[in-house]
Amino acid sequence: MAQVNVDGKVVLITGAARGIGAGLAERLAARGAKIALVGLEPEEQQKVADRIGAAAKAWEADVTDWDALERAMAGVVDHFGGIDIVVANAGIATSGFVRSVDPRAFEKVIEVDLLGVWRTFRVALPYIIERRGYLLAISSLAAITHAPAMANYAAAKAGVEAFVNSLRPEVAHLGVKVGVAHPTWIKTDLVESADAHPVFGKLRASMPGLIGKTYPLSVALDCIEDGILKRARTIHAPKWVGGLKLIRAFLPPIIEFGSRSRVPAADKAALADIKERGAYESSVTGHGGRAATKR
Repeated sequence: MAQVNVDGKVVLITGAARGIGAGLAERLAARGAKIALVGLEPEEQQKVADRIGAAAKAWEADVTDWDALERAMAGVVDHFGGIDIVVANAGIATSGFVRSVDPRAFEKVIEVDLLGVWRTFRVALPYIIERRGYLLAISSLAAITHAPAMANYAAAKAGVEAFVNSLRPEVAHLGVKVGVAHPTWIKTDLVESADAHPVFGKLRASMPGLIGKTYPLSVALDCIEDGILKRARTIHAPKWVGGLKLIRAFLPPIIEFGSRSRVPAADKAALADIKERGAYESSVTGHGGRAATKR
């Protein structure tokens, strides 16, 4: 598939303060793109913008807030003249089992990771249609493999994949391309925070083989950058993630079998951790998660 030149194109990235969002911003800026950074951590986003230089500008906006998104995108268009590519990357996670996780933290993941994508794309669509552009939603390996203690994250990311698959044929006749990316465990603040959890970090570490392996940030950036340049419909980071889709129907019973020896002790430890720290502190992970759930 031929690559598209992004030199001079305007790329809007949500959740751009750190990790995949910040890395993509710097890589695409190096290719000549103009970068709009949109998210909840203005100081961190400004650091990214400062590293890039005059080609980047930051806007503070919550992807669950319609008014904030509309103001931010209007500001981007006013500043850069339009929007060619949108990367809906903003995402958070919690750690916890359904019966004991903090309800507010659980629901916030659905709101940010799924409804945040819908809101971002809906607000951006008039601008993207005008330029026959490209929309990319960042889903996850969790959309394919549904592990215990990740019910909200897996549901949200699977929903993102389904949402994109429905949206793609709706806008194809308008010249708009729509893609979805499925990175596995990548060394980011979100994953490192989850791994540091006294209960669920151990549960995650017990995942076997490639499904439990954490990859450097560069692996995700290489795959997603290449996918953006190709306006790809699906991006897998790394490529073996795509192979799991071929056996998706067999994965739930395999995961259930593998969890039998691990979940009972983790469930007991989770209840003890909640008793010691409280449900909220036990549930929320990562800087982005704390910023989102405080709002």
